[in-house]
Amino acid sequence: MTLIENHPRLAALALGLLAATGFQPLGLWPVALLAIGLFAVLAARAATPLRALGLGWLFGFTHFTLGNNWIASAFTHQSEMPAILGWAAVPLLAVYLAVYPALAAMLARLLVRNGGAWAFALMFSGAWIVTEWMRGWVFTGYSWNPLGMVLLGPFDRPGIAALSPLMGTYALSGLAVLLGCGIVLLLRERNWLASGAVAVLLALAMYWPAGAAREGTLPVTIAKPDIPQDAISDPRFYEANYARLAQLSPRLDDSSDPRLVLWPESGMADYLREGYPQRYYDRTTALGDPLYARRRLGATVGENSALMTGAVDLEIGADETGFVRALGARNAVTALSAEGEIIGSYAKAHLVPYGEYLPLRGILEPLGLSRLVAGTIDFWPGPGPRTLDLGRFGRAGIQVCYEIAFPGQVVDREDRPEFIFNPSSEAWFGTFAPPQFMAQSRMRAIEEGLPVLRATNSGISGVIDARGVVREYLGREEPGRIDAVVPPAAGPTLFARLGNMLSLVWAGLFLLAGFVATRQRAR
Repeated sequence: MTLIENHPRLAALALGLLAATGFQPLGLWPVALLAIGLFAVLAARAATPLRALGLGWLFGFTHFTLGNNWIASAFTHQSEMPAILGWAAVPLLAVYLAVYPALAAMLARLLVRNGGAWAFALMFSGAWIVTEWMRGWVFTGYSWNPLGMVLLGPFDRPGIAALSPLMGTYALSGLAVLLGCGIVLLLRERNWLASGAVAVLLALAMYWPAGAAREGTLPVTIAKPDIPQDAISDPRFYEANYARLAQLSPRLDDSSDPRLVLWPESGMADYLREGYPQRYYDRTTALGDPLYARRRLGATVGENSALMTGAVDLEIGADETGFVRALGARNAVTALSAEGEIIGSYAKAHLVPYGEYLPLRGILEPLGLSRLVAGTIDFWPGPGPRTLDLGRFGRAGIQVCYEIAFPGQVVDREDRPEFIFNPSSEAWFGTFAPPQFMAQSRMRAIEEGLPVLRATNSGISGVIDARGVVREYLGREEPGRIDAVVPPAAGPTLFARLGNMLSLVWAGLFLLAGFVATRQRAR
């Protein structure tokens, strides 16, 4: 501790880096808890709330730089901007994201001026919940890797994240802060028995078996083609890409039971809706005819099957010159029957800035900046979470790609689905993002009490049950198919009813407990 206290700025940078090792794919959760606990001690000893703010920013800078390092990989899969900009984008994003742990540290130091370490731990935990919740919606939000993710267990068990239905992910982050603080404070007090007992209990909770599984009845096939990112948007490979998916999709038995087939984001190059100028259809694979394209897809999956695939829908209109063209696009999921009829559709609502649209395009485009997804028009957002009633193929909630990372924003609470479908590509996100995507999908399953079905191009595809247990999966860059049964949904959890308001209630309880502890110390 003396070394840390003598060099607080360097210590804050190092501890932020260590705290990020708790996320996937490293999963060093004991290191992450100790790091956040040591940082809390450092922030509590800051001379002023402003000093705590600075230390929190340094902690957050390295924390988010390591956790988001995969963003740099996205720049290597486009030609509009130099790939080296990716290595600048990661720390530049961290400059902003570090504001939130900085605010948490400052707020806790402001509220606990002369209180004890335990009072600060409680206040810091409550403040962390509030600022992390803010990070999820301010400036459209970026909720990637909330700290509570370090409490998620291995694939076959939920870990301490089993508490998220009663708390929510943001409150689970506050619990992670409190656990880290508690361990460090017990060690500082040389209470070896208590600190050892806490460590044993944490390990038991992280690796406790998930218990008996319940079985569903709807068969599902998940196709994982592992198409190189450069080939996804290249018209020369459209037909080959379709063929690769088609080979992974036929029914393998003679059953007449309904079966759901899932393809990833960017699964279909053809435009599937009528009404566009013919020149747009001519750029795709199925003879320039959307009806033929849909019927071909229906025939691909076969009788008594339905297909849900990632696709692009266009918004057609006249521009300022009167020329009729595509003014925008939708990153969509289209559900098709075996007869090629559209039986449901969802448009991605939470778009990626600079990925799917370019903010302030009129200013940034002349400077040579572009979005990272192929194409010249921006994607437009959809209306938000909705449930697709697919009849005998189930009631599906859809979350495209990184939409799954936003706690409390993945389900239509007035029309609860039976499962969540999360199509993604992930071919351009390197090695860190796919396991982080999978982890956040598992967390949504646990807190909502809903199974999550992931169909990715080259990431981690899988079937996750309502306990967060991964029933079946294909690893990164592992092509193939998954034939499984959709696990049943659990009853609506407390979080499913209250959403992020539940996490804010927990924040209030932590802050209230910290206030009481401060008052008792003052007497």
